[in-house]
Amino acid sequence: MSCGTSSGAPEFLAIAGPTGAGKTALSLLVARELDAEIISMDSRQIYRGMDIGTAKATARERATVPHYGLDIRTPGERYSAGAFGRDARRWIGAIRARGRV
Repeated sequence: MSCGTSSGAPEFLAIAGPTGAGKTALSLLVARELDAEIISMDSRQIYRGMDIGTAKATARERATVPHYGLDIRTPGERYSAGAFGRDARRWIGAIRARGRV
């Protein structure tokens, strides 16, 4: 886990690890505690319909904490790291505008 900090509360928090390590459960606990939102950076979880084998957060889990970067493309649709970077900057800006982590 790593944090970017400014004046007390973290600006961001990164949770990394292998599939099945418990990142989703930990991210949900932390997000609820910090009133934060979650941006997934998983290269497979961006695809709709690819739920098996990706350990994607369930619909119920996603209903409790806002998530970004999940189910945003169909398999076979091109999506580059640059496009993800642009999307992530937009998501981060919106999250920060709401005063959230």
